[in-house]
Amino acid sequence: MGEDMSDGHQQNGRENVPSRQRRRFPGISSRAYEHPADRSALVALRKLSGFDTVFKALSGLLPERSLRLLFLSDSVRVSDQQFAHLNDMLRDACYILDLEKVPPMYVNQDPQPNAMCIGLDEPIIVVTTGLVELLDEEEMRAVVGHEVGHALSGHSVYRTILLFLTSLALRVAWIPLGNIAIMAIVTALREWFRKSELSADRAGLLVGQDLTASMRGLMKLAGGNHLHEMNVDSFLKQAEEYEAGGDLRDSVLKILNVLPRSHPFTTVRAAELKKWSESRDYQRIMDGHYPRRSEDKDTSVTDSFRESAASYAGNVKTSKDPLMKLVSDIAGGAGDLGGRVRRGFGGFTSSPSAEDQPPRDQPPNGTSPSDEA
Repeated sequence: MGEDMSDGHQQNGRENVPSRQRRRFPGISSRAYEHPADRSALVALRKLSGFDTVFKALSGLLPERSLRLLFLSDSVRVSDQQFAHLNDMLRDACYILDLEKVPPMYVNQDPQPNAMCIGLDEPIIVVTTGLVELLDEEEMRAVVGHEVGHALSGHSVYRTILLFLTSLALRVAWIPLGNIAIMAIVTALREWFRKSELSADRAGLLVGQDLTASMRGLMKLAGGNHLHEMNVDSFLKQAEEYEAGGDLRDSVLKILNVLPRSHPFTTVRAAELKKWSESRDYQRIMDGHYPRRSEDKDTSVTDSFRESAASYAGNVKTSKDPLMKLVSDIAGGAGDLGGRVRRGFGGFTSSPSAEDQPPRDQPPNGTSPSDEA
């Protein structure tokens, strides 16, 4: 079973009064909270032609010591003396997820709300002043748990390489073939990282154990510090509208819009997290039934990939997105592909096709109903 813990602990000879009880998860494996799409995207990334070569080369070339010195010299390191409340959250998050070594954490002056976990040998957590000033204590606790989840999953290595390659791609943009090769890996890394954010959101919920706070934090990232003007249910409805709305043209635009991003859209993250919080998997973790790190070595890569594939198939089947509905129908043996695509780009609906409708009078001049719009 998981163990109960309180917010408070001894600090400078004083005992903080716990505000509530939270459960901890001794020996928990990152497999417990990792999104299936995260694992499958990472498998696909590792199979990308040239990735292993680039990874091995960069692992020896990236200036990690320089990176650590940069944050040490130009940011504020979190400790009992500096940003003590963040230090408490960091230690609590590591205690809850049973991460033995607490990673160093820095606050960096930047009005843009952001947080990241980077580093090749050892992870470093960085949060911006914009984020610290935006979020309240429980919202920030979820963010710290999110970053500790990245650390436990080993995401910091790939995130560091993504940052370096993104910078490198800008420098060699004038070299056509070199830029194409780098951008192929950058695109694959971004696809994986977007999925890894869904995993880390789950880790943040396991640490904070307050879904409302997690939702508030995501809403603030989208709309700023105006909670009195926002509503969680309405925010989640935006995610439904985003997924189901429009036609095939909108589906293509969604793909194009998300490609350059490192994070999924906030409404999508909120909807995914809420769905997971209501799942049997989440409840089993909270009841103390979860994969242990001691079992990781016995885990089959094939089984993990099969689970990821099943998750993707399920998402396609239940998705309300017009393109995903078309893919699902085609996979299910639906005919008239050309007609479905033509109608999709003119306004995809789930209603019966024109061929299935009873005949009706044609408008004058030989135009079709779709030409009138």
